[in-house]
Parts: sequence; C-alpha cells; structure tokens
Amino acid sequence: MQATIWHNPKCGTSRKTLAILEERDGVEVTVVEYLKQPPTKAKLAQLFETAGMTPAEGLRLRGTDAEDRGLPDADAETVLDAMAAEPILINRPLVETDKGVRLCRPQEIVEEIL
Repeated sequence: MQATIWHNPKCGTSRKTLAILEERDGVEVTVVEYLKQPPTKAKLAQLFETAGMTPAEGLRLRGTDAEDRGLPDADAETVLDAMAAEPILINRPLVETDKGVRLCRPQEIVEEIL
C-alpha cells in the first residue's frame, strides 16, 4: 500500500503518525514536508473532499492568524486560497492512501485508512 503524509517534522502528532506508517509492514510512505513543498489549491480541495471535510475543518488555528483573518467563517475558496499561499494554515498531518484521506489528529486515526 502507498501512503502519502503531508508532514511537519516539528509537530509531535505528525512525527507519531509518520512512525505508525513506517512501522506498518507493506506500507510504502511518501513524506511531503508541506511547509517546503506545499500542495496546490486543487490538491488541497481533493484531499478535503476525499476526507469528507470542509477546508475550514482542515484549517490550523493554533499558532496562526486564521481567526484574526476570519478564515474559520470564510467560504471554501477563500480558505483554500489562503492555505495554498500560506501552508502554515494547513492542519496536519494529512495522510492519503487508496482507502481515503484523514487528518490524523490524534495520530491513531491513520489506522482507519491502512
């Protein structure tokens, strides 16, 4: 199975999720450090749609100015534009496999798509 994780190595939850993926037999992991290689707006839209989430539900509030900018109440296009321009606004870690996409907070949620 192929798994892609949009990862921030400074985030404990992201590191724990990556460890679960790396320890699982038969899982080939692609790690994308999304702060260095941000996903496109189209990719973000696809990830959230596949996960059954709105972009606002995938918005990182802690440590960002998202609330000051009114992003939690903004329309999906506005949120996606902001995330594509400033990937720090993307909550992490997002993991995609052929079984789906999950925002792995807490990290155990990754088990749902393995």
